[in-house]
Amino acid sequence: MSDSAGGCAEPLPPVTEAGAEALVRGICFKTGPPRLLGVEVEWLVHELRDPRLPVSPERLEAAYAALRAVPLRSALTIEPGGQLELSSPPAASLMECVGTVSADLDAVRAVLREDGLVLAGFGHDPWHRPRRFLREPRYDAMEACLDRTGPAGRAMMCASASVQVCVDAGYEERGPLGHVRRWWLAHQLGAVLVAVFANSPAADDRPTGWLSTRQLRWAQIGTGRAGAPVLDADPRDAWARHVLDAPVMCVRRDGGPWDVPRGLTFREWIRSGAPGPPTRDDLDYHATTLFPPVRPRGHLELRMIDAQPGDDGWIVPLAVVAALFDDPEATETAYRAVKPLAERAHGRPAPHNPLWRDAARAGPADPELREVAACCFAAALRALPRLGAATEVVDAVGTYRDRYVARGRCPADDLLDELHTTAGGTRPHPPHPYGKDAPS
Repeated sequence: MSDSAGGCAEPLPPVTEAGAEALVRGICFKTGPPRLLGVEVEWLVHELRDPRLPVSPERLEAAYAALRAVPLRSALTIEPGGQLELSSPPAASLMECVGTVSADLDAVRAVLREDGLVLAGFGHDPWHRPRRFLREPRYDAMEACLDRTGPAGRAMMCASASVQVCVDAGYEERGPLGHVRRWWLAHQLGAVLVAVFANSPAADDRPTGWLSTRQLRWAQIGTGRAGAPVLDADPRDAWARHVLDAPVMCVRRDGGPWDVPRGLTFREWIRSGAPGPPTRDDLDYHATTLFPPVRPRGHLELRMIDAQPGDDGWIVPLAVVAALFDDPEATETAYRAVKPLAERAHGRPAPHNPLWRDAARAGPADPELREVAACCFAAALRALPRLGAATEVVDAVGTYRDRYVARGRCPADDLLDELHTTAGGTRPHPPHPYGKDAPS
């Protein structure tokens, strides 16, 4: 949600309907050999001494002011609820990406620790209700728009965090690494990633009944804002139609609050020209207000993975996705493994289909999802040495498989165990993914 600063550019010529579709098709899939990898890690920021205590906006602002003076290779951004995000630069290898982000996280944690704060890896805040931290026209308009569909939008904006993995779109030609195959695989494998990395089973200190409450909130926002296009069409054409037929979140203004139209698609805005004909800049901005599970931005941005526990928990989904998308043998194995799952989607786009709902609710306790996850993890473990992964990364993926996948569990189950213990009368040490920062 931090794709644009939200400023208005100099006036540009109006964009036509055909021109808009051509622009989207031209920039969404840039094909070529898969060479680059990236990750965006979002974190909740909690009190180190007791994560159930609220962190005041003044303390967050002071901590973030200190962080802005720290030299980082990753881009540091703040989300509407005060979540912290690091976005890696494009990396030429998995280990380059891991090394860059790990070093930046160490620097960030050191600054936060001085203020008694800590990064917490949960897909949805288990204790605190959504609260706006940033007060900007973009987020005022976003809140007003999303409020029309219920409270899920505020939870998504202010109480959720994720691990987003970015991979190249792939070759123009068909085959395991072709862009058509990778686009399809991202949406079918996405349900498996939701299930096996589910880590958001609670809100308001109570279980929600879903292992990935974060994914539930995204689905509740609606198909136009947070849905994927159909998969039975050319990816470029399908995405271009999806962008133009999606509702406009807001119309930016130089002064005063931004307009929040009701039920106006970008295509209709072009045809009507009101309020004022849209430009290419408006089209670019409109695309940043869509939150599909897989966003094509020249590369593919996989957005469905919950934030993970532990200092280095984010490395496991990064490594698994890198292996399954960039190693031809692992890609073919994953494709064959997830293919039967497509029937459970009933032809409906993600995440608004039965397959994705089952993944978010049951996680790897679902027998078929568990079986596919086991197959994909095995393929990833075979592929990682071929991608130059260090022993500690391979071991981390293997440990995760043994602890969770092989047992039909996910990190959400650990938090549920702790919540049930607390409800039974024994308050345990808060089950926080603080790693080295854990209070003694």
